[in-house]
Amino acid sequence: MISLTRLNGQRFAVNPDLIQRAEATPDTIVTLVDGTKLLVKEGIDEVVSIVDDHRAAMVARAIEIANAEADLPPTPPRHRSRAHLSVQPEVD
Repeated sequence: MISLTRLNGQRFAVNPDLIQRAEATPDTIVTLVDGTKLLVKEGIDEVVSIVDDHRAAMVARAIEIANAEADLPPTPPRHRSRAHLSVQPEVD
């Protein structure tokens, strides 16, 4: 689950696997696969980052569990680039 904030400041958790899309209109609207629309304080880049970090944490935890079962030492965390979040100019 990820934690987001409604415009009134109320925090809530949502399953990121249920997010279909996020739009900035200018407020950020997160649409779930069932059509539910959530208006949140976080910007679209922040929502993407939160989901990205959540998925990375799940993969890291899965590796940690697999290593523990195989009796291997834990792998050190890596520094992650956010280059994919930067806006690239269009080329004609």
